[in-house]
Amino acid sequence: MLKVYNQNLHMHGVLCDGKDTYESTVKRAIELGFDSIGFSGHSYMAYSPSHSMSIEGTEEYKKEVYRLKEAYKGIIDVYCGIEFDMYSSDDLKNYEYIIGSFHYFKFGDEYVGFDRGPDEVQRVIDNYFDGDGMRYAKLYYEKLAEMPKYCPNCDIIGHMDLCAKHIESRNYFDNASAEYEGYVEDCIDALAGKVKAFEINTGGITRGYRSTPYPEPFILKALKAHNCSITISSDCHDNRYLNYGFDHCLDLARECGFKEVLKLTPKGFEAFPI
Repeated sequence: MLKVYNQNLHMHGVLCDGKDTYESTVKRAIELGFDSIGFSGHSYMAYSPSHSMSIEGTEEYKKEVYRLKEAYKGIIDVYCGIEFDMYSSDDLKNYEYIIGSFHYFKFGDEYVGFDRGPDEVQRVIDNYFDGDGMRYAKLYYEKLAEMPKYCPNCDIIGHMDLCAKHIESRNYFDNASAEYEGYVEDCIDALAGKVKAFEINTGGITRGYRSTPYPEPFILKALKAHNCSITISSDCHDNRYLNYGFDHCLDLARECGFKEVLKLTPKGFEAFPI
């Protein structure tokens, strides 16, 4: 029985928008008693260079993570992953796992970021959805459902309900409505069986956006009903929060009906009873 979740596969460092060096984060994971850790730098996005690794930075990133993998062999397992944005041009070579995330709408040749502050999200809704937040949520889930088309080898879906990032403070749409729940269900129907797992992600809490992890409990229950698997992460950009809220996430997973969680091991993704 897994009492402590001692792995984090959603981690960012200095070559994208993270605060810490990769080696300092490995050392922090060892201090916390982790048996493994995975880095998931943001894939190169020509349309958003300030939020992603550069082409050169991507190669430097892979070299550094694989160096750490060898340097800490026998002490902690280090994995080289990528957080792949849906419209990214990364070639996805030499990664041990892939997190598929959706941060930008594409309208013609225009890329519109919505993983932003609350006022910026409202402007996106006003300018591209005629002020209709439910249309915004609908398109978000429709596009997220297409992730396997853009990333056939996607292992984990990142922060599934990112469109509801600020929903506790801004009433963009009714996230308790049957209409919204229907969009979520349709998305899960499309993704179930095509990816290995969906993450419970505490990053929205550490950055002050939400009081609960991504995704909301009703989504976790829907994932369980579709026999989907889960991992736990903190979407860490500051290694002080490397395992933030993991005990709560295990409790939440149990409350939503999950009997096991996935971890990446040298044999691949394996289920551990909780």
